[in-house]
Amino acid sequence: MIFILALVGATLAVLIYNHDTGLSFGLPNDDIANLVYLGLLGAVVGAGVVGAHRNVGEMVRNLMIWVVMILGLATGWLYQDQAKEMVLRVAGGLAPGRPVTVSDGNGQAVLIRKSLNGHFEAAGAVNGEPVSFLIDTGATSIALSHDDAIRIGFTEDELSYTLAINTANGQARAAPVRLDTVTIGSVVRSGLRAMVAEPGRLDQSLLGMNFISSLTAFEMRRDEVILRD
Repeated sequence: MIFILALVGATLAVLIYNHDTGLSFGLPNDDIANLVYLGLLGAVVGAGVVGAHRNVGEMVRNLMIWVVMILGLATGWLYQDQAKEMVLRVAGGLAPGRPVTVSDGNGQAVLIRKSLNGHFEAAGAVNGEPVSFLIDTGATSIALSHDDAIRIGFTEDELSYTLAINTANGQARAAPVRLDTVTIGSVVRSGLRAMVAEPGRLDQSLLGMNFISSLTAFEMRRDEVILRD
């Protein structure tokens, strides 16, 4: 215990001395400080375990349990970014359509898993209000259902149905509008043109090519879509 305390004290002295450089022993000072904290915590726990148990076998077993716990905490701290990304990927798989921000060799991207109905749907927002989009590369622009448009804040007086469009329910008319913001995960676009379908003519809002073409990259795989800002 005395040796560990002496080692901790010496390490703290090195950290103080190298405060301006930010590095000690080739590692960032913050990482070393975290290791010192964990080491001190482990020493305290170990001393308590040794003092509380006279049976050597039981003492060793409890020490091993604490070592595994401390190593787990240290690993979680050192790889917290990777762990967070893994959790987000799992969450995206359990909740298809939920955009998940991931990182790879090409930088950050937004990943969307295929929904159970076989379509790529994306939970997004328009002008700050939640909207569930169907990703449609055949649509030239964003198309809002009438219900979504009203919920976002458009009024009937603002909607002039002067455009002819084709929908799954046949030909319909739509009103041109401009959207303040469209958000899918970490991707945000401002001032995009869109159209609002007549009441009852569009079941779900469409994320069309004017949003998709603004991306650096768009990749559609078998079970997922990748959006790069």
